[in-house]
Amino acid sequence: MAIYLTATGIHTPADKISNDELVAAFNTYVDNYNQTHADAIAAGEKVALQYSSSEFIEKASGIKSRYVIDKKGILDPNIMAPIVPARNLGEEMSVMAQMGHAALMQALDNAGLQADELDGIICASSNFQRCYPAIAIEIQHAIGMTHGFAYDMNVACSAATFGIAQAVGSIKAGLGKKIAVVNVEITSAHLNWRNRDSHFIFGDVAAASIVETLDTPKGYEILDSKLYTQFSTNIKNEYGFMDRSEFLAAGVPMYGDLQEPVTDKLFLQEGRKVFREVCPKVSEIITTHLSENHITPSQIKRMWLHQANINMIDLILRTVVGKDADKGIAPVVIAEYGNTSSASPVVAFHETQEGVAAGDICVMCSFGAGYSIGSVLLKKSLN
Repeated sequence: MAIYLTATGIHTPADKISNDELVAAFNTYVDNYNQTHADAIAAGEKVALQYSSSEFIEKASGIKSRYVIDKKGILDPNIMAPIVPARNLGEEMSVMAQMGHAALMQALDNAGLQADELDGIICASSNFQRCYPAIAIEIQHAIGMTHGFAYDMNVACSAATFGIAQAVGSIKAGLGKKIAVVNVEITSAHLNWRNRDSHFIFGDVAAASIVETLDTPKGYEILDSKLYTQFSTNIKNEYGFMDRSEFLAAGVPMYGDLQEPVTDKLFLQEGRKVFREVCPKVSEIITTHLSENHITPSQIKRMWLHQANINMIDLILRTVVGKDADKGIAPVVIAEYGNTSSASPVVAFHETQEGVAAGDICVMCSFGAGYSIGSVLLKKSLN
């Protein structure tokens, strides 16, 4: 029996922010900041903040909009963060589990499966709203899955491909026959919306994939996976459960103004370094992976790449397939969704399967903080 990726599902929040809306809020914040600190800026003690623009955002990233869990708080220049009321654990579903539940139920429906037919759930995401109990176990409970296992894992933007590889490994190890990989990304909560270089990058979404071992071909056969990690601090998010202790050690009150310590620990990247270092390595990993499986780049019909940046997608495509490669091979959904971290290659896969024929060889590839890179080779089944 072979192992297949048989179905996917996605869930988007109701709120959506256009570039123009985002820029208006950001530039108002810039005006307020520069006015408040005018004397310090004039004295050279602080640097004046610069405006953002929709043109800058689209040229730098290809992003035109993004879905978010709370639009009002993000667009308030005095807040610039999503506002999400606390929920009582055990009495109501957490926000993260609720989004994952919605995506997984859609994937199960698309796969023609009932929840209790699953043997395992892996919630693979960039951030988790709590340490434990695992979000995956909460989703397991919510869908009515009464047996099997569930656990959380984090490999930043590569979590989906790493999760699929773990699902395949679990099936090969005899731990189950049907495993779901759920990627829930509430990236709006980890983003510093006051940072001009990154305030536009991320969007919120949940995605789910069903991985099964079957006698009859269905969906996409998973031919092989290749995973790679290398330590780097060029993409980081250091906010975590040790912050309280660190704030106290630094003399910052537990319940005081934590704006600066928190902001300093939110998502931060050295964009130019990431571009220079990650793109060549991603191309190398994909090319090597193809070679190891006796597949030539010219055989690739579709590449569902992490939707980090339109320029990165274009460079990786041209480096792997050739400088004159058809851009349709690597479809882009970043314009509507923004960068949705680990969920993004699954969202691209979910939205852009039209034109893939039986027998076509495809690649799903992710890359991100770690550095981490995951490549999954797929072959469209006959169905």
